[in-house]
Amino acid sequence: MILRSFLLAVGQIGDPRFRKVLGLGVVLTFALLVAAYALLLWGVQALTGDAVTIPIIGEVRWLDDLLGFASFIFMMVLSFFLMVPVASAITSMFLDEVAQAVEDRHYPQLPPAPKVPFGDALRDTINYLGVLIAANVAALIVAAFVFPLWPLIFYALNGFLLGREYFTLAAMRRLGRERAKELRRRHRGTIWLAGVLMALPLSIPLVNLLIPILGAATFTHIFHALNDRRSA
Repeated sequence: MILRSFLLAVGQIGDPRFRKVLGLGVVLTFALLVAAYALLLWGVQALTGDAVTIPIIGEVRWLDDLLGFASFIFMMVLSFFLMVPVASAITSMFLDEVAQAVEDRHYPQLPPAPKVPFGDALRDTINYLGVLIAANVAALIVAAFVFPLWPLIFYALNGFLLGREYFTLAAMRRLGRERAKELRRRHRGTIWLAGVLMALPLSIPLVNLLIPILGAATFTHIFHALNDRRSA
């Protein structure tokens, strides 16, 4: 079921609605990271000013430039780890369109799903973004102490978060929030495994930016398969 769902999602990757959501997610993610870097630079300049007096050495005017360069390196390293989580969270605001594209092609017999209010989508996105960033930063800290286990921690954690979020998004459109959570709890093992398989390409540059789209499409198929099994 999981492999079939993923292959169906890959087969629809050229859908114009998929490309639209991908473009929006990437553009908004870069804009957010640039804004965060600009804020970081502003903070560095506010702290250092035009010159800093260091005991014995005296006045140093290039400290703000040095800190600015260090902040750039720091932001690049941080963005490497946060690019996909941030893109995933932002893209989740528009995944209703991906799920609808999947249902239009593969489940045309279904009645129209109610639209998710923008306010609800924004709230869920902010919550998801906070959880993703906090969890991945915590995982980075843990990795410093158990580095050999880092790949296992990374894939298990992001697989859990991806599966939980995307299955809930797909199920909520048809069942509502509470029934979606109930179905997710009933099939948590399958959903986690599917999430881990979706998390495996996260370490592949550029390919990882497709994961939010493929994840939403894959879990839409998985939801319908599990829901049909429940109804049978």
